[in-house]
Amino acid sequence: MSTIEPQRIDYRFQTPEGERRGSYHLWSCQGPTPERVLFCVHGLTRNARDFDYLARVLSQDYTVICPDVAGRGDSEWLTQPELYGYPVYISQMLQLLQQVMAERNVTGVDWVGTSMGGLIGMMIAAQPLHPIRRMVMNDVGYLIPKAALERLATYVGKRTVFPTLYAAEAHLRTVAATFGPLTDEQWTHLITTGTEPCDGGFRFRYDPAIAEPFKDMILSEDINLMEFWSQVSIPTLLIRGGKSDLLLGPTAREMARADHVELAEFEGIGHAPALMARDQIRTIRQFLTPGTDY
Repeated sequence: MSTIEPQRIDYRFQTPEGERRGSYHLWSCQGPTPERVLFCVHGLTRNARDFDYLARVLSQDYTVICPDVAGRGDSEWLTQPELYGYPVYISQMLQLLQQVMAERNVTGVDWVGTSMGGLIGMMIAAQPLHPIRRMVMNDVGYLIPKAALERLATYVGKRTVFPTLYAAEAHLRTVAATFGPLTDEQWTHLITTGTEPCDGGFRFRYDPAIAEPFKDMILSEDINLMEFWSQVSIPTLLIRGGKSDLLLGPTAREMARADHVELAEFEGIGHAPALMARDQIRTIRQFLTPGTDY
């Protein structure tokens, strides 16, 4: 990777339990269009630094904002676990959108969302007068299979302490093997940005309590969010890992029948593509800024 590094910026946002600290990483635009703003929002247990590889490239075209959703990364944990859910996540992102757009004097942004981040984007884009112009949904759609949620529940929220970073990386390589064929450098990046020291060793950088309301989502049937997806009309790139159990092939192909949707599938990858590989980054950049390459 290049030597360009992001700037961490903290801010305050309102929740039902009061004001909390949020955090995002800012990648200043390296090109001539700093007025273009891109939000990159991570998955369930991940954080803003997952997008470092992608953001370094896209900062040629954008000012890139990579937020930590409440309870993850550098954002503050909530005291009431039942608040870890989409109403709070969407509210947090809307507050940050309003702040960033005012500071940058822009009226709209583009959006890249992996899994949970894609659903947040979809739910915002379903609202009237939303600010999202173009959206990338990474390995998530309107239908969430029960089996995929059950798989995630086998490890999300466990209060595991690893004696060494090597042990943490070995665990991550197992549970995140579906991210794709990553290099050793990329695995090291994910583990060094995704863990923090604690008593007895290292832990992942998220509040284990995020799993409490997540467990309530595991119902007797799939989760259908068509009420939101049917309201989305902006240009959308739908990315699917060819082996994904969360965005199934039939769901992706049905979504791609809409005129405003493009579908890109990456074979040999499950949930979710890490957006670190050149072909994945190229696909996203060409969608967001036609005529560009990696």
